[in-house]
Amino acid sequence: MQVTLLAKAKEDLIVEARFYEGKQLGLGDYFLSTLYVDIGSLSFYAGIHMKQFGFYRLLASKFSCAIYYDIIDNVAVISAVLDTRRDPKWIKEKLSEN
Repeated sequence: MQVTLLAKAKEDLIVEARFYEGKQLGLGDYFLSTLYVDIGSLSFYAGIHMKQFGFYRLLASKFSCAIYYDIIDNVAVISAVLDTRRDPKWIKEKLSEN
């Protein structure tokens, strides 16, 4: 299955990478590399995850993030990558913007 990221999801990745880079030099790059591996796994496993707020939710393997996606015409479309430590109300509002 093909996987694509919407512009907002790419922005989310940048925001999170900057957050982690601010914590420790190089951690932002590590964050991005591990998240891209998780995102790549959707080419095989898209659609098996539980839904939350109307989107499938893949939990990142090494960081406190969730990848929210939907399947449209056999393409896993990633709408958001959000920190799971946020208030669920905030996450729901953020996802409703997509």
